Amino acid sequence: MGTLENLLKLLLSAFLSSLLGIEREYRHKPAGVRTHILVSVGATIFTILSSQAFPGADPARVASYIVAGIGFIGAGTIFKEEDKVVGLTTAASLWLTSSIGMAVGVGFYDLAVFGTIIGLLTLLLKPITDKLRA
Repeated sequence: MGTLENLLKLLLSAFLSSLLGIEREYRHKPAGVRTHILVSVGATIFTILSSQAFPGADPARVASYIVAGIGFIGAGTIFKEEDKVVGLTTAASLWLTSSIGMAVGVGFYDLAVFGTIIGLLTLLLKPITDKLRA
């Protein structure tokens, strides 16, 4: 895999994750565009490295470590505010963003795009769910 292909993977990862991050930023959530891009691009790099830099190694190990690591980052966005828990959706969007980065890293572009679309549509459901709760 060449330098250009790796660059295109990183750019695609950044673009897709920025769509989710923009929604989080618009709603003034703790993890916005920059955080989503950094998580996704980081996951893409780790995924590329696991498959290219260490031949014979098990890339599934790196994938599992990415998921666990993002779990800790996501946990940092969850907190209790009065009688409700906030930050769960942001934590889930970071988790999804890491999976999008991983999908791009291994070349599953369709999965990354479809995951982004479904994630974005899910985040955009908030006004509807707010009306249902009212």
